[in-house]
Formats: sequence, structure tokens, C-alpha cells
Amino acid sequence: MLSTEKYEFDPNYRGQTGSSIGVSTVGFRSNKYNPNEWHENNYAKYYQSFTDRDISEKQRWQATRTENETLTLSQQTQALSTKKLQQRLHDINFWKFELNRMIEDVRNETDLLIAQKKRLTNSLDATEAPLHIATECLANRDRRYGEDRVCDAVEIALLKEVEIINNVQNLLRQTIMTAEQQIRANRNAKQNLEMDWSNKWEASVADAKATNRRNEDVDIMFYPGVARHYDNQSTPESWAQNSHDNIVNGQNQLMASIQLRALIDSILTDISRDMREQADVVETEFARRIAEMSDAMQKMIQNSRETLKAIADNEKKIDMLRASIRAKEAPLKVAQTRLNDRRARPGIESCHDPAQDHLIGEVYQLSQSVDSLTGELREAESNLKKLRDDHQMLVKEIEMKKNSLYIDQQKSMAIRMRYPSVQRLLGYNA
Repeated sequence: MLSTEKYEFDPNYRGQTGSSIGVSTVGFRSNKYNPNEWHENNYAKYYQSFTDRDISEKQRWQATRTENETLTLSQQTQALSTKKLQQRLHDINFWKFELNRMIEDVRNETDLLIAQKKRLTNSLDATEAPLHIATECLANRDRRYGEDRVCDAVEIALLKEVEIINNVQNLLRQTIMTAEQQIRANRNAKQNLEMDWSNKWEASVADAKATNRRNEDVDIMFYPGVARHYDNQSTPESWAQNSHDNIVNGQNQLMASIQLRALIDSILTDISRDMREQADVVETEFARRIAEMSDAMQKMIQNSRETLKAIADNEKKIDMLRASIRAKEAPLKVAQTRLNDRRARPGIESCHDPAQDHLIGEVYQLSQSVDSLTGELREAESNLKKLRDDHQMLVKEIEMKKNSLYIDQQKSMAIRMRYPSVQRLLGYNA
């Protein structure tokens, strides 16, 4: 049990100054404090704690203020970032729409140009038949012979037709090459537009995902090192200019393609008209030449008939002349025999009497008649030979005309019936 006895406190009391273990404590402070020191120590602790509490309170106030300011700033910054992302997404979607519209326009125009190129190919294929027809007509007409082998209006028209077709084929081939080049240009422009659109689609997905990010999302995390600019990034101006350039290039190719299609229409119309007009010229010349040849052949046939009749008449006349000459032989023999008989008169009886004169005159007259008839006979025989030669010539001419007429009418005009229609020359299948 503790003692309740009271003790007086001596302020000067220093307590034990020695060591409890017998070691000297000279030069060392005692481990005891006096009351003043104790009070001072308490006051110092009170003041320190008060100061620290005040500082802590001010820091807490400042922290709260900083927290509120940073929260507001963070919310404002995030809202502004979201707005910027939304604006960027709007810009991306705008360019996506413009790019997609241009892609559709270029795709549709390319399909139309491909169809026009197909018309050019069809038209080029269709020109092979007219070229074959014209060259075959020329080859057939080379089988004419004699005087009928003439460079007439038909041949000139056929040569002109071949020249036109060759020029048409060269023009069509050149236009097909131009169309193929434009189709490639359209596809390149479309590829650039599609690549741009695809990039913007990926960017829109990324930006839409970024725009919809919220603080409550479970998949957000720290990505150190992402808050920086990259060397290969484009600027908003260069970004927009790239899409603008792609669209302008697409528009340029679109206009070039439209103009080329119009040119193709004009070319096909012109070449089909030129070929059809020249074909009409050729057929008109063929018809005129066939009519002319038929008329010439009919005249030859008529002349041949008349020549045959003349030959028959001449043959009859020759027979009559020969008969007439033979008829003069007996009277001439009689007259000459009479004169020979009278040579037997003797002496003075051999008189130059009227009878002798008449007999001599009769012999002369009969001889002249025979000579005259013989001359007529020779001339008739000569004419008969000419008539027969003429008939042979006419027969050959008729055969030649028949051959020429067969070539023009039966062969050439027959193959020209296979001449393609204007629709085929325009490049349509019908």
C-alpha cells in the first residue's frame, strides 16, 4: 500500500547526480527536468500540434480547392475533348459521305464506259463482214476476162469501201485503246477513293469508340507514352486536302469518261453512217452495172441472131450465085462450040458475017456475066466468112457478158445480202 505522506518540493533539488552503478556523472546532464522545463516542453508540444493542425487544415482546404478545381478542369477538358472528337467524327463522316458518293459515281460511270467499250468491240467485229464482202467482191470481179475486165464505177466504189472500212477499223482500235486507258484511270481513281474511304471508316470507328469512352468504363487503363505527337501525322489541312484531291481527281476522271462516252457515240454514229452510205453507193453502182451489162448482152444476143440470119441469107445467095454461074456455062459452051463449028467453013465461006460478030459478042457477054457473078460470089463468100467470124465474136462476147453478169448479179450481190445492219455497226447485238 502506497504511503500518503506529503513531501515538500525544492526547486533547487537536482536529484542524484551520480551514477547508480558508481560511475562519475561529471559533465553529463541529469535525466531529470525541472517543472519549468516540463511546462515549456508541454507548451512547445501544444504549439507544435496547434501549428501542425493549422497547417494541415490549410492544406486540406487547399487540397479541397485543388481537388475541386482539377475536377472542374478535368471535366471541362474531357468535355472539350469529347466535343473535339465529335467535331472530328462529323468531319470524317462528311468526307466519308462525299467519298462514297464519288465512289458510286465513278463506279457507275466506269460501268457505262465498259458498256461503250463493248459496243466498240462489237462494232469492230461487225466490220469484218463488210471488209470480207468487199474484198470477196473484188476477188470475184478479178475473174472477169477480156474487155469486161474493166476498172468501172463498181470497182472504184468497192476500193473506196475497203479504204473506208480499214480507216474505220483503225479508228475503232484506237478508240478502244483510249477507252481502256480511261477505264484504268477510273479504276485507279476509284481505288484511291476507296482507300481513303476505308481509312476514314477505320478512323471513324476509332474516333467513335474514343468519343463514347466514359470514366465508368471497365476497359479503360493507363497507356504510358501515348500523349505525344508523331512525326508522320498529317495536319487537318493536309488531311482535308488529301480527300479533296482524291475527289477532284475522281471528278476529273468522271468528266473525261463522260466526254469519251459521248465521243464514242459520235464515232459509232459516224462510222455506221459512212459505211452504210458507201455500201448503198456500191449497191447502186452494182445495179447500174448489172443493168448496163444485161442491156449489152441483150444487144449482143440480138446482133447474134441478126448475124445468123444474115449468114443464112448469104449462104442462100451464094448458092444462087453458084447456080447462076453454072447456068451460064451451057450457053457459053454453045456459043463457043458454034464458033468452033464455023471454023470448019472453007475458003471464002469463012466470012466475017453478022452471025460471027453476034456469037463473039455472046461469048464476051456470057464471059463477063460469069466474071461478074464470080466476083459477086467471092464477095459473098468473103462476107459470109466475116459474118461467121462476127458470129463467133458475138458468141464469145455473150459468154463473157454472161460470166461478168453472173459474177456481179449472182455472186457479188448475193454475198452483199449478208452486209450487217446499222444496229450491228453501232455496236448493238441486235
